[in-house]
Parts: sequence; structure tokens; C-alpha cells
Amino acid sequence: MLSYRHAFHAGNHADVLKHIVLVELLTHLNQKDKPYSYIDTHAGAGLYALDHGFAAQNEESSTGIAKLWGRQDAPEPVARYLDLIKSFQQTAPQSKVLRYYPGSPLLAQRMARATDLLRLFEMHTTDFALLKKTMNANPSTVKTLCDHGDGFQGLKATLPPVSRRGLILIDPSYEIKNDYKEVIVALRDALARFATGIYMLWYPCLKRAEVTRMIQQFHKLPFARTLHVALTVKRPAIEGYGMFGSGVLIGNPPWTLNKRLSEVMPYLVRRLGQDDGAAFVLEEPFGKK
Repeated sequence: MLSYRHAFHAGNHADVLKHIVLVELLTHLNQKDKPYSYIDTHAGAGLYALDHGFAAQNEESSTGIAKLWGRQDAPEPVARYLDLIKSFQQTAPQSKVLRYYPGSPLLAQRMARATDLLRLFEMHTTDFALLKKTMNANPSTVKTLCDHGDGFQGLKATLPPVSRRGLILIDPSYEIKNDYKEVIVALRDALARFATGIYMLWYPCLKRAEVTRMIQQFHKLPFARTLHVALTVKRPAIEGYGMFGSGVLIGNPPWTLNKRLSEVMPYLVRRLGQDDGAAFVLEEPFGKK
């Protein structure tokens, strides 16, 4: 985990799916005046340059945000997400040039209100320093706390939030196989402390038994409801290596989220699909359409 740098993957197809779902959940929370807490267990560096540095090495944004950039045919949830990404381009107001990609912390800060609270955890020393610098460089009335440490452990100290409303994003690197087990342990403990929160767990689509097992275990947790959305952009490699898509598991999702994503997922398959293996999953509850 300590070697993982999200900058290499910024703006790829997995970020697109994750952040569209995140924006929809924050939009839902913003519909009520009551404040909420946003907790990010693996916050990353906050903002990523796409035209130089790590992100430019593999150019993974070409599989994601670049394919949507400038399009005028996006459904409303995708258009809302794209408008947010546009607001972070620093070359000029309303610039059409895609140079920067915001991580989840900056998207949450941009959408939160002055009464809300952001709690951001990052373990990687370099990324934590960049995260603090990034959040400080983007003035906001939103109270934002950055913690250098393990986000799984941080959940224990932050739940339940004072507001009794909250969104928890869990987005580990999964470089360590134990992460698949640890997220379930962390979620079980979190639910014992804060049963009514909205929980969002991102995962990579890989040909690993750990992934399938984690998904099954997630749906057995004592959520009121669950929703599973996944996007595969290509056929899995014959040799079985490499990520061919990603998914998001949501615990206690808003009732409207399934319908909103049903507009989004066919569009993402068309725009981000790389071969005839491109497809989507949208299940609620698990195993049922």
C-alpha cells in the first residue's frame, strides 16, 4: 500500500465510474439542509496533472475522462460530473483543455456546504503532503481535516459523526491481498457504530477469487439495502492478468440511485468500451436485476 501512487491511474475508466457515483451520492445528501460528514479512507494526493508527471507516463486518462471530454450527448449525471471536472481546469476560465483531474477529496470539497465536514485519511507520506497542499490551495468554507494514517483505523475514531448523516468512501489500492478481507472487517465495525450511513466501496475487476468473495460478503453485511454497479471496458486477458473494469458497492444507497445509474451505464459502455467485452452490471439486491 505504501508504494501505491494513484497519479499513475488518474482519470482512467475506473475514476470515471467511481466519481460519477460519488457525485450522485453527494448531490443526494445536499438535498437536505442538515449537515453531513464525508469520510475518505484512502484520499490520495487530491489533484493530478494529466499532461506531465506520473499520469502522463501511462496516459490512463485516455481510457476514461478523455473519451468523454467535450461531448454534448451525456446523460444528466455524467454531464454534472463533467461540469465539475471542467471547473478544475486552471489554464483559463471554462477552458476546453483537459490538464487536471481532481481526486475524490477535491470533488467532495467542491460539492460540500459550509456546515459539512470532510475527514481525509492518507497513509503514503508523499501523497499526504500533496493532499494537504492541494486542499489548502483550494480555499473553501468547508471544514476539512487531513489525517496522516490508516483510514481503516481512522473510521473507528470518526464514527458516528456528530451530524448522524454521512458518506464513507473506501477506496484502497488492493495491492495487498489482505485489503479484500480488511474492507469487510472495517465495514462491519463501521456499521456497528453508524448503521444509517451511506457506504461506498470501490473495487477493481480482476480474475481473482478474492474479488468475488468480497462482493458476496459485502451484500451479507447488515445494510438496509445494497446496490452493485460495475463497468467492464474489455474482455479479460486470456492469461488472467490485469484490470478489465471496476465496480462500486453501495450500502444504504438512496432509492433513486439505481434509476439514475440505469441512464449512465449504457452510455459508459458505448463511450468507454474498448472491445465486445464491454458491459455493465447494475444489481439491487445482489444477484437480481
